[in-house]
This record gives sequence, structure tokens and C-alpha cells, in this order.
Amino acid sequence: MENLRSTFQLLARNFGFLNEKCCENCCGSDISLSQSHILYEINRQHNPSMQDIAGALGIDITTFSRQVKALADKELVKKTPHPQDNRIHILSLTPEGLAIENQINYQVNAQLTGVLSSMTPFERETVIRSIDLLNHAMKSSGSCCVPPK
Repeated sequence: MENLRSTFQLLARNFGFLNEKCCENCCGSDISLSQSHILYEINRQHNPSMQDIAGALGIDITTFSRQVKALADKELVKKTPHPQDNRIHILSLTPEGLAIENQINYQVNAQLTGVLSSMTPFERETVIRSIDLLNHAMKSSGSCCVPPK
């Protein structure tokens, strides 16, 4: 199994998942990898609460609150009290936050397209289906981190 870990470690390193400032290259912003995940999830979900996004990312609410505050201070995320419950805050991207999320999304998709472009159509389909299968297995397994909802 050590070889399997090495494969995943190398994959993460090659793709840049271990870079603290992953997003400086694509959008020139001081956005961490964790913050880019938050922007992505806010954009993906419709009017999510802080608890929705923290749960989807498997981040404890205290750590998550600090990340959201940093994004709000950069005017990338807006927190709005829920109309029926002031204890709940709804998250949304500001126009600036949406622009940065779109830049990150474009860059990641371009990077993935570039990586997959050296493969045959059959190999690309095999890799994509294998990743989907692995994600499903991870979601079903009790031994992995909290999967996205």
C-alpha cells in the first residue's frame, strides 16, 4: 500500500494541491487552497449557509468562520443573516468573488485539459471514469474524510 500512497502524494504534488498559495498563478490574488474550495462550494450551491459549506468541505465551523471572515474582508464573500433565523448566515459571492472563482475554475479546467490532452480518447474516458469510481468508493467508505455532499 505504500506505493498507493506515493501515487496519491505525487498526484497531489504534481497538480499543485500542496501549494499554500495555489491561486496566485491564475488570478493574482492572495487566495489559499482552502479559500478556493470555499469559493467553489459557495458558487456551486444555491444560497448555502455557513454550516452547509463547512459540512460539505469537512471543516469545523470555527476554522471555517475564520476563513469566511478573511474572504469577507477581501470583499469576495458576503454573509447575510437568514431572514427567519439570525443565528444562520447565508453565504454568497460578491461580483469580485465570482470573478476570482471563474478565473480559478478556468485555470483548473485548462490545466486538466492540458494534462488529459496527451491521452487517447479511450484513456481520457478511462481516467475520468476511474476518478468517478474512486470518488464514489471514498464516499461510501467509512475510512475516508467527509466527502462533499
